[in-house]
Amino acid sequence: MSRKECIAMLLAGGQGSRLGALTENVAKPAVSFGGKFRIIDFALSNCANSGVTTVGVLTQYRPYLLHSYIGTGEAWNLDDREGGVSILPPYATQAGGAWYEGTADAVTQNLGYIEQNDPEYVLILSGDQLYRMDYADMLATHRAHNADLTIAVMPVPWEEASRFGIITQDDDEKILKFSEKPTKPDSNLASMGIYIFNTDLLVSSLKEDAIDQVSEHDFGKNIIPKLLEQGKRLCTYEFNGFWRDVGTISSYHETSMDLLGPNPAFDIFCSTFPIMSNASTRPPAFVGKNGNIEDCLVANGCQIHGTAKHSILSTDAYVGERATIVDSVLLPGAVVKDGAHVVRAILGENAVVEENVNLGSVDQTKDTAVIGNDVVVGKGEN
Repeated sequence: MSRKECIAMLLAGGQGSRLGALTENVAKPAVSFGGKFRIIDFALSNCANSGVTTVGVLTQYRPYLLHSYIGTGEAWNLDDREGGVSILPPYATQAGGAWYEGTADAVTQNLGYIEQNDPEYVLILSGDQLYRMDYADMLATHRAHNADLTIAVMPVPWEEASRFGIITQDDDEKILKFSEKPTKPDSNLASMGIYIFNTDLLVSSLKEDAIDQVSEHDFGKNIIPKLLEQGKRLCTYEFNGFWRDVGTISSYHETSMDLLGPNPAFDIFCSTFPIMSNASTRPPAFVGKNGNIEDCLVANGCQIHGTAKHSILSTDAYVGERATIVDSVLLPGAVVKDGAHVVRAILGENAVVEENVNLGSVDQTKDTAVIGNDVVVGKGEN
């Protein structure tokens, strides 16, 4: 995929309110995941591995950490002089300033960035999904179909179909119908929210949508249905790999556990299509004489003096003497002090569980325990 043939617009402004305490002070794409990563690493790595070297990152909610983390894009080999990563927050104009009002509006407000780069195609991505995809293969499919717009799709269980934008297609992968979160879906082919547009069509569609006063300025609700009405050629690109939208605490915890075991659902150790990050340089992990680790991911800087089983210990996490961690996720800098017992829990960055505190429950019917960033849990507070 040659430079400027295709650029990416990465939507990374979401609050992720259903993640509760984990997104109280940071945007969802900036939330730590998998020991040494942040959620946005997956989309940025996909871009780099696919040869998409010009990426506009559209930020909004509490963007400071995200901005400083992405930096020049060097960590993902996206610091290209003639492309690279550009941070695109909302900005003021002569008509005033405004937050992005929808997924389409976010891109509309940055049409100048697209027009400046003048690509043949534009790839629209979400910065809060976990998956590994070769966008070059999707682009090849888009061209082979001679499509105006290609939507990445994935079969989902029928009982979950009403949670997604659902697509009905013919035998040639041409889209016949698009329904946003239908109550009675007639297909289980779900849109992944990943689109490749011919640039001219994207620009004209967004300009038309911008002056539509009843539009919600959303790709799924407005842009795509309108293009189908107009008879444009919309096609699908079917994906059958690992894909998760960690939009809730339960899905975040479940997806984290998917990284563990001898045959994990998602292999973060894959070297041919690596997930890259801007993780800070830290010393190696240390396991004390009484430390015991079983089926865990342990990042650099960790110190383990107690027992950790089937858990993820992120950078600089600490497990004290006689402490036990089971089926849990410790985000960077989280501390579990001596004698504490943590099970089925997520500890935010720099959270502290004091000595001899019991947190969480093995009861699968109960919600996963969550402690926010910088929160201290003492005796009687759990």
